Amino acid sequence: MSDTTIVREPPRAAGVDVEVERATADGFRRANDLVAVEEPLEIHLNGWRWLVTMPRDVESIVFTRHPEDPDLANVADVRLTAALAELQRRLARQQVLSGSSCGVCGKSAVEALLARQPPLADGPVVDAAILARIPELLVGAQPAFRATGGLHAAALLDAAGHLLVAREDIGRHNAVDKVLGWRLRAGAAAACVLVVSGRASFEIVQKALAARVPIVAAVSAASSLAVTLAHDANMTLAGFVRAGSYNVYTGADRLAPSATQGRAASREA
Repeated sequence: MSDTTIVREPPRAAGVDVEVERATADGFRRANDLVAVEEPLEIHLNGWRWLVTMPRDVESIVFTRHPEDPDLANVADVRLTAALAELQRRLARQQVLSGSSCGVCGKSAVEALLARQPPLADGPVVDAAILARIPELLVGAQPAFRATGGLHAAALLDAAGHLLVAREDIGRHNAVDKVLGWRLRAGAAAACVLVVSGRASFEIVQKALAARVPIVAAVSAASSLAVTLAHDANMTLAGFVRAGSYNVYTGADRLAPSATQGRAASREA
């Protein structure tokens, strides 16, 4: 690998502007939020499309934008010194699609996912104040976090804001799997809000869609691809849920202002 040539294109901007509804104690107002870009890395071996860990006998690696979808995906085009045919035969026996925290994602994957998991129906409508109370609900449901400060949590709420289940884990995706697994086993159709203690990535939204949970609320940020999927799937996605406020990236119609709030009035102010 010491003689391998690596060519990179100039880096893409780290964030994109997204219009959000910002909820506070005074109501909703429109604002812009800079959302981190989440996108896949596609690997080509001598022009053959393959997602796999790096093989030996690499001659060069060229990082480019996707030739068919330059705005959404990266491509690592790997040129090999060894013959490709034998590598294809060997890898075909163990072909897997691999990715980072977002799994395999991109525009084509969103379309394929929605073909298998259709967009959600409208509703239900919940009190916007329920999301504002999420941090205090999570604190009470995280005994291991209080003791160690080093665990993630996920929870499910019903439309009235009642905590149905909460689970902790060292990994946020594992915590989500635990609560969605509980929902599957318990047949808890009332689950309406999925709460995550960290970032809302594509994969988190994907799991909520598969479980038919219409609202995802994250204590941290949402990624660009998570926003895209939530929008196309007719889901409600909220981020930065903390200290009584949050950003609504998609599906604000599911959140009804409480008696002390007024969405229309706050927009005109």
